[in-house]
Amino acid sequence: MSEPVVESMAEVRSHLADAIDRARRDETPTVITRRGKEEAVLIDIAEYRRLREIEEQAEEAWLNELADAAEAEGMEGSITLEEMAAEIRNRPV
Repeated sequence: MSEPVVESMAEVRSHLADAIDRARRDETPTVITRRGKEEAVLIDIAEYRRLREIEEQAEEAWLNELADAAEAEGMEGSITLEEMAAEIRNRPV
């Protein structure tokens, strides 16, 4: 991926097709600014899909780590739903 081109919203608006072609053909993203502040990035769809896949894999790995940690803590000190219901029923009013 090439270094991004930085352009204002007005500049991109005036030649959107060129910015899209640049992203697709040259793999050059365009950082879009509004009032001098970076607001968005125009990238090729293949790059977007690649980044989404990386994000999904990272999220899945994180969730797996959480599940593994919870499983490693074990069941010590926990009770079943039936045991909890019995405790609630037997609680003095």
